[in-house]
Amino acid sequence: MSRIHVCALSLVVCSILPAKAQSSQPNAQQPPASVERKHRVASNYPTNTLLSPEVHPDHTVTFRYRAPQAKEVSLIGEITQRKGPLPLSKDESGIWALTTPPLEPEIWIYNFRVDGVDVLDPSNPAIKPVPPGQLISNFVEVPGDSPSDYDSQPVPHGEVRMMLYESKVMGFTRTLWVYTPPGYDTSKKSYPVLYLLHGNGEEVSGWVRNGRANIILDNLLEQGKIQPMIVVMLQGHALQAPGVEPLKRVTGETSMFSPLFPKDLLGQIIPLIDKSYRVKTSRDSRAIAGLSMGGGQALSIGLEHPELFKYVLAYSSAIGPNFLDIQDVLNKVTADPRAANRDFGLIWISCGRQDFLYKANESLHEDLTNHGINHKYVETEGTHVWSVWRKNLSASLPLLFQ
Repeated sequence: MSRIHVCALSLVVCSILPAKAQSSQPNAQQPPASVERKHRVASNYPTNTLLSPEVHPDHTVTFRYRAPQAKEVSLIGEITQRKGPLPLSKDESGIWALTTPPLEPEIWIYNFRVDGVDVLDPSNPAIKPVPPGQLISNFVEVPGDSPSDYDSQPVPHGEVRMMLYESKVMGFTRTLWVYTPPGYDTSKKSYPVLYLLHGNGEEVSGWVRNGRANIILDNLLEQGKIQPMIVVMLQGHALQAPGVEPLKRVTGETSMFSPLFPKDLLGQIIPLIDKSYRVKTSRDSRAIAGLSMGGGQALSIGLEHPELFKYVLAYSSAIGPNFLDIQDVLNKVTADPRAANRDFGLIWISCGRQDFLYKANESLHEDLTNHGINHKYVETEGTHVWSVWRKNLSASLPLLFQ
């Protein structure tokens, strides 16, 4: 008996075939040549399978891509954001390769650029989900010497649940992802709730699949740094739930900031969550937060509705003339600083210093400061990337519901 291993994405299907049946296949793949074996996942994998990315103990990473006919292959993404595309070199077998300098422990997003076309790494099943029309990318994780907040550890784990609903304002089925803390199903108590919004180019699963928000929450809970809470993650674009039926968009929607989203959140989603989960329904137990597009939405909706939200958090918020203009909302808030300071338990503004939105967020901080509005302003190193937003989430969660 011989065992043939076939790898398709992350699924491994094993079949046991009689030796006679196997030998009757004259074109069966032979084990790869020893000169290429170091490029393989295992010697008995199909000969077109490459090991990419390969993370080394010194935190360097080797990327490989098979394209014998390509004239140019480069690495692009978070790893190369400050330096530009990094060229790969081709060997005699048509495999392009690049080994990076040592990288900081982090989860990095990348793509290959092949003769001017941005493509996925076909050897890497770790993929960043995005809404239709956006570039799909890969992840590579460089581990640190000790676990990060986003690393799964042997602690009690919460659950992430998918909830479908019929959106009245958009006219089709939408979806929510809801994190419930460990012990939710066996408990009878009610919990505060955080509405957590993704950015442009992301979708409803972004904070879980890309940001690992559920793992961050699990770890901070175990460390006693945060209160148990329900976290509701929404689809910020005017799109239907993925995988429900043929994709639907709201007719005429062209902006990343759909005017229907606030109506959906305030008119249907919050009442739905209040009814479906054991959440505390007072403003003291409700927060709204988001990154980039979601940060602009959080500021616009949260600051406009102090009767609903006590905590408003914006990470690298996409605000200003070219994005979401929140000046009318700010004018209302700054017109009565005493009321704002009474109403809001936390206004959080953060951004990376190398982010293209840095000036807009710094200006918001200065405006709030000049009007005497209490808030917390945090600058970090980093561009417009998930490594910044995961840190923002870990740092701001302990300040909620105190």
